[in-house]
Formats: sequence, structure tokens, C-alpha cells
Amino acid sequence: FRGRYHVLGGALSALDGVTPERLNVAQLLERVKHGVDEVILAMNATVEGQTTAHYLMDLLGDMKVTRLAHGVPIGGELEYVDRGTLAHAFGSRTDMA
Repeated sequence: FRGRYHVLGGALSALDGVTPERLNVAQLLERVKHGVDEVILAMNATVEGQTTAHYLMDLLGDMKVTRLAHGVPIGGELEYVDRGTLAHAFGSRTDMA
């Protein structure tokens, strides 16, 4: 991928006291002001990752914001995939045509 990377340094977590001020959110917002066409979020598939992604999407407003896909891994056995991952994979499916 040819682009610029930005590391937040974690994910929002009320239980652990991780607030937006403890992450590199302000720096991200400053960077996207200068010729950025799209922000691609690569967050863990956890409650904290989801919360952080939604928070950032709200902050980025009208910018094009996408997320890396989550779901069944290549080479994964379906019998070992949990319900949540399988449900997300169904919801995020794409047309192969």
C-alpha cells in the first residue's frame, strides 16, 4: 500500500482510562488536513477497537473513512470460527463477479 501511516498508540477504553487525549488523535486530525483522500482504519475486532473506529469516523466527518475487513481468515476452518466473527463475515461479504 502506498500511503502514509499513523499510529494511534492504542484504543479507547473507559475501563483502562484510555481517553482520546492519551492517544495520537489530535496529530491524526492535523495530518488529514493536508491532501488526504481517504483514511483507512486498521483496528482490532474488539469492543475497544470498534469504539475507537466509530469515534474517529465521527471526528473525521465528511472524509472518506474505510476499515480493513474482518472475518474468516484465509485457510481458516469454519468449525473453529466463533459466532461473532462469522456473523461479521456474512455482513461484510462482497460480490466475487
